[in-house]
Amino acid sequence: MTTHTYETMVDWRGRTQDYDSYDRRHDVTVAGTRLAMSADADFRGDSSLPNPEQLVVAAVSSCQLLSFLAVAALGGVDVVEYRGSAVGEMPTSGRPMRLTRIVLRPHIVVAGASVERVERLVHKAHAQCYIANSLSTEVIVEPSIEVV
Repeated sequence: MTTHTYETMVDWRGRTQDYDSYDRRHDVTVAGTRLAMSADADFRGDSSLPNPEQLVVAAVSSCQLLSFLAVAALGGVDVVEYRGSAVGEMPTSGRPMRLTRIVLRPHIVVAGASVERVERLVHKAHAQCYIANSLSTEVIVEPSIEVV
């Protein structure tokens, strides 16, 4: 059995003497790339920087893309473009507060395959997405498919 591991680093320095004013900016290093990040602006962060909630949504979206490209390639479907938006929802009423739903809306352009076949591959990719499978958050995929 193989166990894959994934490492990141976080780095923050400052003072937490006052909840309202301590600096939420920090750095995250992933695969040698350093990202300046912050908390969501609603939690006293800097809205010009990515926040952890956005990265979770991006991870799900990226995983869906990569899983779809893999199943399409294995299934002999020629994908020529994949663009997508993703939205995560985190209601403030739930306890513990968490992302409860992520909606992915990819626009997929393929050559020489039926819409129905691509839809099946989208669902197969969703079932194989490691990140979505790792979350308790509901993940929904609403694709639009274009055949050229």
